[in-house]
Amino acid sequence: MPILKTSFRWAATGWICRNPRWICKASDFEIRETVAVKESIENIGHGVVDADLLQKYNRPVPRYTSYPTALKFKSIDDLDSARAFLADSEDAKGLVSLYIHLPFCKSLCWFCGCTKIISTDQSVADRYLDYLEMEIDMVLPRVGADRKVVQLHFGGGSPNFLSPEQIERLGGMLQARFDFAADAEMSVEIDPRTLTKAKVDAFVAMGINRASLGVQDLDPEVQKAIHRIQPTEMNREAIKWLRDAGIDSLNVDLIYGLPGQSVESFKCTLDEVLDYKPDRFAIFSYAHIPWSKFAQKILEQSSIPEASVKIQLLQLIVKTLKGRGYAHIGMDHFTVADDSLAVAQRAGTLQRNFQGYSLYADTEICSFGISSISQTDRTYRQNVKELDVYYKRLDAGELPIERGYMLDREDRIRREVIMRLMCDMKLDYRSLGESLDIDFKEHFRLDLDKLESLQRDGLVELQDDGLAVTDLGRLLIRNIAVAFDAHSVEKEKAFSKAV
Repeated sequence: MPILKTSFRWAATGWICRNPRWICKASDFEIRETVAVKESIENIGHGVVDADLLQKYNRPVPRYTSYPTALKFKSIDDLDSARAFLADSEDAKGLVSLYIHLPFCKSLCWFCGCTKIISTDQSVADRYLDYLEMEIDMVLPRVGADRKVVQLHFGGGSPNFLSPEQIERLGGMLQARFDFAADAEMSVEIDPRTLTKAKVDAFVAMGINRASLGVQDLDPEVQKAIHRIQPTEMNREAIKWLRDAGIDSLNVDLIYGLPGQSVESFKCTLDEVLDYKPDRFAIFSYAHIPWSKFAQKILEQSSIPEASVKIQLLQLIVKTLKGRGYAHIGMDHFTVADDSLAVAQRAGTLQRNFQGYSLYADTEICSFGISSISQTDRTYRQNVKELDVYYKRLDAGELPIERGYMLDREDRIRREVIMRLMCDMKLDYRSLGESLDIDFKEHFRLDLDKLESLQRDGLVELQDDGLAVTDLGRLLIRNIAVAFDAHSVEKEKAFSKAV
């Protein structure tokens, strides 16, 4: 793939981004955007949506990668209690999905909300791998080494902080202990700024077949504002290495609502990134929570877009990606039409868990490393977030579990309903009632009443035997799912907003 030269320059009329295919001038649109947002948001699906309606639903709501959410997790104070959270694993016989948290980054992106450790010392990863190995050896007898692993994901931090030798060591550690299915989905989050061809080769040698690139935004001023300088040439080089090495699925992460973004500047980013030809997009709404992620306070020195601009950015994203043939899976995820996630959604087999949308039902998520969250049929458990505490607990022969939650029958019923809603974009009351052994309409009588206002606003279509989510509702699916949340949504500031 040829490297495309892209440049940005400042003119009296505003930022102009130039490359051989497109020219975008920000200021002309910016003159109109305040007026436009007061009128309507056009072409979301097949209709016209009033911007005030999106603003109405732009409130903090959970992303529902779990139900109940992590806010309901409780502290685990002793080793016996920690072991109790592994009892479900000891009884399980099904498939396993592995998650490994690799927290190190060489520099801090000021927008980041992840659990990370900033270091330029490569050797810190050697010690971390030592302790990962200790944790795996402590947990594996309870999980069972003979169970098939169908999914592996390396998250961070920046997994490619590791050197090729460290990646090789990690791969050998896992292959020696787990039984991977021949067609296992094995993915890694990539920071193109610290990627090398040798690292790509090391990942592929261990079996990685999917990659997710953190891009966020291509405008130089936005990159400067968020402390992440990453020109498009760098991304293209990373993609070439990945494709040449045989990576057959590529996701690109973008963020809208970052300091300095405008509708026209983000259009330039979208146009350029579409030329990368990714299979999937995850385009997240920036969540400004400086009371929790202190580095985000720095971003307040720049111009963070108002909610009205974020709504226009959302409009642009949906219109652009659907216009280029991408399927809207829901919320902020888009895929090419023949991607496995889109196929699974059409077949009604799509799943959702801590790793996002997934293909694998009835799969135990077994996670390792600081802050990682594991999931069984009846429990969630989360590791400690502090590195020194993680090391200290393992040195003492203790499980590094800090918090957890045991689901009762009602939790499990509601988890299934919320997951099916977010995956299928519809609910069939009869079939769900049969599978959950309940009278669905009676069981959820009060919750279904909450949907009346959502129907009036065009988020859902209600029938006697079920509901269907509209195109607008796909964007606001979290607002629909919260109607089935029996737990009070306390500490709302902990959640990102819907838009």
